[in-house]
Amino acid sequence: MSEQINSLEDLQAAVSGDAALAPETMVTPREPVRDALGRSYATGKRKDAVARVWIRPGSGKVVVNGKEMEKYFARPVLQMVLRQPFTVAGVAGEFDVMATVKGGGLSGQAGAVKHGISKALQLYEPSLRGALKAAGFLTRDSRVVERKKYGKRKARRSFQFSKR
Repeated sequence: MSEQINSLEDLQAAVSGDAALAPETMVTPREPVRDALGRSYATGKRKDAVARVWIRPGSGKVVVNGKEMEKYFARPVLQMVLRQPFTVAGVAGEFDVMATVKGGGLSGQAGAVKHGISKALQLYEPSLRGALKAAGFLTRDSRVVERKKYGKRKARRSFQFSKR
């Protein structure tokens, strides 16, 4: 802070908010982040999967690695995971999604695309951030497979003990 408090009146004025707010304490509204084509981009991650996601206004078409969502994620549960950010934000069918995803299995890839869609939605329309944040979609799920330790058969499983 550049202002110095020299008296009790200055302290009371600073605490009550009568003093002029410093520029660093003022809250500025978030600005939408869009490229020249009107798209928002975000990277989503889950387990070993990394998804690059672009969203733009459209009819709700989702393309993952050049394939329709129904072809790439054949299981209905994975399709539901991809639709969750739109239903929570209340914008189902309003955005087209183009995603490329690498690494991991189908479940991790679906989680990565969901994370990327959520981040891109809040960048495109900052007013949706509250709903997505409350649902926990903007937080990267940090759970990954535990590594195998030496002297163990798996990550935690030991070799069978033999008394004789």
